[in-house]
Amino acid sequence: MSLSLNRSRELQQRAEALIPGGVDSPVRAFRSVGGDPPFVERAEGAYLFDADGNRYIDYFGSWGPMILGHAEPKVTAAVQAAATKGTSFGASTAAEAELAAMVMQCVPSIEKLRFVSSGTEAVMSAIRVARAFTHRNRILKFEGCYHGHSDALLVKAGSGVATLGIPGSAGIPMETTQFTTAIRYNDLAEVEAVFAKHPGEIACVILEPVVGNAGTILPQPDFLEGLREICTREGTLLIFDEVMTGFRVSLGGVQSLYGITPDLTTLGKIIGGGLPVGAFGGRAEIMNLLAPLGPVYQAGTLSGNPLAMAAGIATLRQLIDGGDALYDQLAEITSLVAHGVAREAKKAGVDLWVAGTGSMFTWFFQQGPVRNFEDASKSDTGRFGKFHRGMLERGVWLPPSQFEAAFVSLQHGEVEVEATIAAARDVFASL
Repeated sequence: MSLSLNRSRELQQRAEALIPGGVDSPVRAFRSVGGDPPFVERAEGAYLFDADGNRYIDYFGSWGPMILGHAEPKVTAAVQAAATKGTSFGASTAAEAELAAMVMQCVPSIEKLRFVSSGTEAVMSAIRVARAFTHRNRILKFEGCYHGHSDALLVKAGSGVATLGIPGSAGIPMETTQFTTAIRYNDLAEVEAVFAKHPGEIACVILEPVVGNAGTILPQPDFLEGLREICTREGTLLIFDEVMTGFRVSLGGVQSLYGITPDLTTLGKIIGGGLPVGAFGGRAEIMNLLAPLGPVYQAGTLSGNPLAMAAGIATLRQLIDGGDALYDQLAEITSLVAHGVAREAKKAGVDLWVAGTGSMFTWFFQQGPVRNFEDASKSDTGRFGKFHRGMLERGVWLPPSQFEAAFVSLQHGEVEVEATIAAARDVFASL
């Protein structure tokens, strides 16, 4: 099959003359899957529509935030109403505290929080305050966990860095990363070894408690509990990066699902309803170190933007009202599509390992199991690229990287699931 992308190709060529690579985020360039990236013109429900008039079932959902579906009426109306009053003030609004209260209602480990404009900012700020609180410098992270593109954390990251085969990034001085240690996810023995090597030096352990930026990788039994025990024993702060998983795997995130209480949490994606936003928060004694109360400086001119706050409030209100039934619905649809496609792969003799939780999942093109980034890296990325192109030609748009999670929204239903499985069956026959 062939997909007509003439107009998208023209738009890509124009963009390449003006923007590096023609994209504002590298994974959009489709370098790891090949082919031309469609240019989106509009979105509605579970679908994206490109500049060439093609329609696609969307399984990346703006990389997570579109849990209610695209152009959800209540969210759209809230943004429109807020915009009529002004798009940015650089001053406080009541909506900031309203959204903060909703977040804290769902995530009890957060006693105070601060809004920023991205997940990257949230993580940068959380680590700064963790270092100030502990009077230590070293950070412990895990290979394949992506925490934004700040210098100190772009070390053995997953996501687009893994897709492009870049071990870190040019332009980052070694001095910036000298206090960052990266080890295997799901390996408590390695964690203990690092603490033994650097006694009294580790300010924080940061991780995606369910990895999403190396593909979906779940914590092994007792891994998160073990991290909590070690951090408590060593006087180290435990930071859960729930930018992707917060409000996605459950109303209270991974920490609620597994019953673990981190010291700090970073959030994003869903709490802005699709608009740029991030947040970090945790114990009040830690957060009170932030200026103007304490000596840790952090600021953002557009933090708490009124449009993002309005979208976040409208989104969280629906998630809170929907409660467990809503998340059960999401999990059921996710399981149907993830395992339905896996069954077709098995029939076709294609190695495929499925990993997922809640409404996020990944098809790893290998036998599995996948317990860490080293395992994920064994996937057949060439075969994934062919699968991605074949699915796109059949109207199904997957994340354009083997090392990214896929997402389902409340607007995905049996029609979309059946169409996705049928498309996969057709593609597997040609792999």
